[in-house]
Amino acid sequence: QVQLVESGGGLVRPGGSLRLSCAASRSIFNLYSLGWYRQAPGKERELVARRITHEDTIYADFVKGRFTLSRENANTVLLQMNSLKPDDTAIYYCHARVRENMEDYWGQGTQVTVSS
Repeated sequence: QVQLVESGGGLVRPGGSLRLSCAASRSIFNLYSLGWYRQAPGKERELVARRITHEDTIYADFVKGRFTLSRENANTVLLQMNSLKPDDTAIYYCHARVRENMEDYWGQGTQVTVSS
């Protein structure tokens, strides 16, 4: 089992930046992947960025060049979000998939609102 604790959401103006943090209860190197999804009102949950351990990081087309997923330490990943747009408004969920059975785990979600 994996617990995920998110932080860093909030309200920001268009063009601004936010940084989200996700701390996992086990080392990233013992996970298959760790990353972020988001869900806007009335829409399905969608991938934002996902780091597959020992492989490449995958980004959604709509965040390429604006968002960066990085590893802060053995248990924590950061999502740096720049040039934010109103369309980026959503609840952002940290997601982990474990190696042993490919089971998925989700954080509680953090609200990101981009508005003037």
